Amino acid sequence: MTDHLTRLLGGDDLAWLVERARHRLEHGRPLTGTVSLTAATTGQRRALETLLGRRAGTGRSLTVSLDEVDRVVRASGACAGLADAVVRLRGPVRDLPALAAERDDAWRSAFAALDAHVAGRPELSGWRAWLDASGLVRRLAPEAAEAGPLLERLTAVLSRVPSAGVPIGRLAAEACGDAHALDDGRPLGTLALSAARALCGLPYAAEGGADGRRAAWGAAGVYLDELSSLVLSLGLPGDPVPGEPHVRTLRQLRRSGPIAAGMVRVCENPVVVAAAADELGAACPPLVCVNGRPSLAVWRLLDLLAAGGARFAYHGDFDWGGVAIAAAVHDRMGFTPWRYDASSYEKVTCDAPLGGRPAPTPWDPALSAAMRARAVRVEEELVLADLLGDLRTG
Repeated sequence: MTDHLTRLLGGDDLAWLVERARHRLEHGRPLTGTVSLTAATTGQRRALETLLGRRAGTGRSLTVSLDEVDRVVRASGACAGLADAVVRLRGPVRDLPALAAERDDAWRSAFAALDAHVAGRPELSGWRAWLDASGLVRRLAPEAAEAGPLLERLTAVLSRVPSAGVPIGRLAAEACGDAHALDDGRPLGTLALSAARALCGLPYAAEGGADGRRAAWGAAGVYLDELSSLVLSLGLPGDPVPGEPHVRTLRQLRRSGPIAAGMVRVCENPVVVAAAADELGAACPPLVCVNGRPSLAVWRLLDLLAAGGARFAYHGDFDWGGVAIAAAVHDRMGFTPWRYDASSYEKVTCDAPLGGRPAPTPWDPALSAAMRARAVRVEEELVLADLLGDLRTG
């Protein structure tokens, strides 16, 4: 019977027909209706005509009824029908829908711990959707069995950030049992860095090399080392050279106690500190620069100043990135706006277009509304003379 079936359907010229039938069976479709073959060879046409016992039409293409083939196979006595013939000639048929469902279940299980964690942290919901859209996890761990443990470790890391300040090796050791698990280039390090960027409002995909990685982790309260996290200031008690800008490392600040400084002005850009040093020197009142997204050193210094009884006045760029930085400082430290309100914004003449996503300004809700309406960007350099005047008068 097997030889009979091989002679009937097993030749190379009918292989296309058997494969079309197998494809249908694998996808759970019945062997009914027709299948076609374009640009059929003479051998393929003759083989089909021999199978059916009739002419197979004219032209380059072939169209055949699967119902008719099934009847021919049954009538031949070679097997129980076309579906049986496919199995005998090609082996067991896979149930592709069932396999796909199993894979989907496996991937849902792999993401289960992470999804449960993200459900309680709306600030990570956009990042979680990005993981699916970008396919990052499946590139790093192609199989669900491999991805599951990876995502469980990622969840353990996320449960510990943002942090009040922890070295990345310690975070990795405590969360994963491997001090190098979050190293640059490791799968977990790549995923966790994207989450850290999400937590501080940055694009999820990594950019900026080592400096960008350091800044993203720093904004999440994790430092790569104590010496690369810096903060720039002027006029603080204990500065080694009065009137000159001073850079403190996180290492120095972690060993410092509260700093009593009264009112402390906080700016976003180093140009303000440099100009204040040039024009005011030792007469400049306490001034701290966050220099973009605050590093751990910045947060540590602000915390020490707050512990010493300091009050803060803040100024930054009038753009949505500057607003996000100011909001982070306001949420953690609180401040009085230093020419950083709607009235001050409206007074500046500028036509630089404002891009980005609008954000609230809780220290002055009218500022966000004014920026959306006016849609121009004002950098600190444009109001530098006013800021220096404030510093000059204390």
